[in-house]
Amino acid sequence: MPQLERLRVYPIKGLRGVDVEAATVLDGGTLRHDREFALFDGAGEVVNGKRTDRVHELRPEFGLESGDCVVRAPDGDELRWTLGEDADRAGRWFSEAFDLDVTVKRDSSLGYVDRREMGPSVVSTATIETVASWFDELTVESVRRRLRANVEVSGVPAFWEDRFVGDGAPTFAVGSVRFEGVTPCGRCVVPQRDPDTGELTPDFRERFVERRRETFPDWADPDAFDHHYSLMIITSVPAADRGDRLRVGDAVSVSG
Repeated sequence: MPQLERLRVYPIKGLRGVDVEAATVLDGGTLRHDREFALFDGAGEVVNGKRTDRVHELRPEFGLESGDCVVRAPDGDELRWTLGEDADRAGRWFSEAFDLDVTVKRDSSLGYVDRREMGPSVVSTATIETVASWFDELTVESVRRRLRANVEVSGVPAFWEDRFVGDGAPTFAVGSVRFEGVTPCGRCVVPQRDPDTGELTPDFRERFVERRRETFPDWADPDAFDHHYSLMIITSVPAADRGDRLRVGDAVSVSG
């Protein structure tokens, strides 16, 4: 039976995520704690994995209910921080870690998601497993961490999520929360890197595109995809369902 297998949020944009058992959909349509904090350089640009592979070197641990956060650097230096407090001190630590002038900012109403008018990212467990099978050197968890999805659905076939974008696409619900597909997620350089070391996987993009083209599902609308270097979808939660709560184990149903 299709169900919500995993929920993952990324409290500090660009850094590792954390699995949660439940998450509230904020009034802005995103998940609570997802990209709630972001690091900005002196020019106001976000410091993230698209910009520098040094984000992979940092090891964060989060206690979301308590607000406790520990971030460790490769040299053993660590930041112990209560999320949202003394942002100047946290900014100084990240400035040293990235060798940049870094400011920590917070947006608890929407988060610093890339597509601020949209909501959670969605992928199926079978999609992650299938992509992992394309690369002898990759594990399922490695692919999961490379893709950085919020919502993972099990009990459905690979590329199940592709059916929810394009003209006339159906919608789906996770428990009582409805999701509308908005756009496929075109990928950047981040999935090409080892999530632990930042090292590029040789020929990742070329092999990915070739296999994605070969396995593109009949149920997907090809006109909704600009290219084959796309995987998972970005969704929108209708305003009436915002404020509701998602829970791991919730049943998933398709409508329309």
